Amino acid sequence: MKHLLSTEDLSSDQAIALLDLADEMALVNEREVKKLPTLRGKTVVNLFFEDSTRTRVSFELAAKRLSADLINFSAKGSSVSKGESLKDTALTLAAGGVDAFVIRHSASGAPFNLAHNGWTNVPVVNAGDGTHEHPTQALLDAMTMRQRLHGMANTRGKNLDGVRVAIVGDILHSRVARSNLHLLKTLGADVTLVAPPTLMPRTEEFAASHSFDFDEVLAQPLDVVMMLRVQSERMNAAFFSNEREYSRNWGLTSERFEKLSSETVIMHPGPMNRGLEICSEAADSPQSAIVQQVANGISVRMAVLYSLISGEHND
Repeated sequence: MKHLLSTEDLSSDQAIALLDLADEMALVNEREVKKLPTLRGKTVVNLFFEDSTRTRVSFELAAKRLSADLINFSAKGSSVSKGESLKDTALTLAAGGVDAFVIRHSASGAPFNLAHNGWTNVPVVNAGDGTHEHPTQALLDAMTMRQRLHGMANTRGKNLDGVRVAIVGDILHSRVARSNLHLLKTLGADVTLVAPPTLMPRTEEFAASHSFDFDEVLAQPLDVVMMLRVQSERMNAAFFSNEREYSRNWGLTSERFEKLSSETVIMHPGPMNRGLEICSEAADSPQSAIVQQVANGISVRMAVLYSLISGEHND
């Protein structure tokens, strides 16, 4: 594995090896000194063309905890604002000698172009491209599911065979949903996508169960309910009548939360729109793994950077 561009590129063995390594990195993050010397002398570039808090900070912490040197690049205030292309930006930064690029971009396929167009010969990590994919988010979600469903001390080598997952909300614009669907199926989970008809992609685009009725899906046994953010910034038309209607039909309201099994894990990739996609009772409950997802993001990104840059676990 030279790059991490899509979860579709990961075999089950590769995904489980990364998750096992992330569990080891989590132990480092629990120590008083949260530092490893493994990437000392290596340079990682965070190449962010889109606003981000969780992902950017998470990759920054991951690189620093592996003792790598870090360059945080933001399109705002850079030559990109003067019209510089992704190619020329990458060539400029690569000329200084870097060992990995982490890229977030509004254009689907930008990380693939960076990795395969001869602009760089170092590993490229997709930190989210348009409405295409967000592979490290899917990995941290799978890590969280393994911990919650198998127990923190019993995850090594485990897949997600038979785990029943509902992914609910703005599927159409969600790179998180795409990456999760690919990875969860690879790991053996049974995934159902739930959305309004206007926010559900063409069924041939996703080989998964589909439903427009959230209550019908919730009436079935579920191990995980993953709520998605309504991505209004990517919508150029009215995809639903109003927020009240959306919440009533497709939100995890307090009424729906009360009907859930106490064993069902609640997840959200963030940032949350409380009262729209998810109620505070659900988000702040013991069933919620949302804070755990954020913590696991650092461990997963440490594992990915270590694997790609050091060359270990790449077979």
